[in-house]
Amino acid sequence: MRFFTPSSAIAIALAPLIASAAPVRRQADSVNLLVLQFANVLEQLESQFYSQALQKFQASDFTSAGFSSAQIPMEQFTSIFSDESTHSTVLQGQIISLGAQPINSCQFDFSSVLTDVTTMSNVARLVENTGVAAYLGAASLVTDPRLLTAAASILTVEARHQTVLNILNSGTAIPQAFDIALVPQEILAIAGTFISGCDVGVKANPSLAVTNTGTVGAGTSLTFSSTAINGSTDGFSCQMLAGGLPFSISLPFNQCVVPDGITGPVALWITSDAQPLANSAVDRSQSSIIAGPTMVFLDNKPEVLGQMVRAASSSGSPPATSTTTITQDQASSILSNAVPSSTISANPGSPSSSGTPSVLQNAGGPNLYVGPSPDGKMVVNGWSNVTSTSTGA
Repeated sequence: MRFFTPSSAIAIALAPLIASAAPVRRQADSVNLLVLQFANVLEQLESQFYSQALQKFQASDFTSAGFSSAQIPMEQFTSIFSDESTHSTVLQGQIISLGAQPINSCQFDFSSVLTDVTTMSNVARLVENTGVAAYLGAASLVTDPRLLTAAASILTVEARHQTVLNILNSGTAIPQAFDIALVPQEILAIAGTFISGCDVGVKANPSLAVTNTGTVGAGTSLTFSSTAINGSTDGFSCQMLAGGLPFSISLPFNQCVVPDGITGPVALWITSDAQPLANSAVDRSQSSIIAGPTMVFLDNKPEVLGQMVRAASSSGSPPATSTTTITQDQASSILSNAVPSSTISANPGSPSSSGTPSVLQNAGGPNLYVGPSPDGKMVVNGWSNVTSTSTGA
């Protein structure tokens, strides 16, 4: 089965953006061009992923994977495929308007993840979240306002795709109030394994894989593999970053426990020290990163919308029995010791009823508390989304 978008329809849809780019016929700024070339390769990757998936899987494959109707995912995947193809056409037009030629030599191999609909759907979710992170991370690099506007108009659509894929995978539709921004070398750590035959002008961070099998959730002790991890891991840290957190949660490599209170995508790195990574593509240091990021999805808040679209599947679902999970007391002990005691400072706000400094924001000012949350399940770096019943929550 093949899917094509009529060229006449594309021309009409692209007219405003191509027209805005047409006057920009000058020697391409190297950074702007690099961003555009990189974005174009990612859009090619996305469109190829959906094209190959839609050609391989039939309606019966989707119903076997637990979808209430095969028409729902097939309709959405087809629509997203059309969007990604159009995005690539727009970006190639922008690149040509700058006097350069698009990179069209890349090859994309998804054979390892197009094994069944469940795996494919999970990877589609990863692809869309990575796309959002890529456009956010590149925003600070683009200096041409026309190009930035064009990229932003793509980003908003990628975010819609992200929501659709969260629903199709029975996750929370909008899990966090903020998304994570990643720089190109971090994006390639996730997507680079599917790309070959071309040079995108960016050196990828070493890739990182979570080796747990089964469901990942609060209390799960994560294990990893990477070609960059050889020999002793003494001093290594696992860094977990969710949207909205100012810094990553830093834990010892061998005690990388998923905390309670986080929902949705979480980016994971392995670093050579315990210094948390900034939740900013501009400020995040790359010097201590050994591998990653990779991404996991914590679906601990099931919603009716996702349950209406897809029921629990007995076919193609990953096993849910072999993930290592520790007790909440063990998790609390590890997380409480993750930040050296010398860095824990008292919050000038009022203490909680238990005597532990409150992690709630002070009225009229920022919360300055750093240390364990009131329930001991998370390490707070100046801000926390941990639910509290204290006055002023």
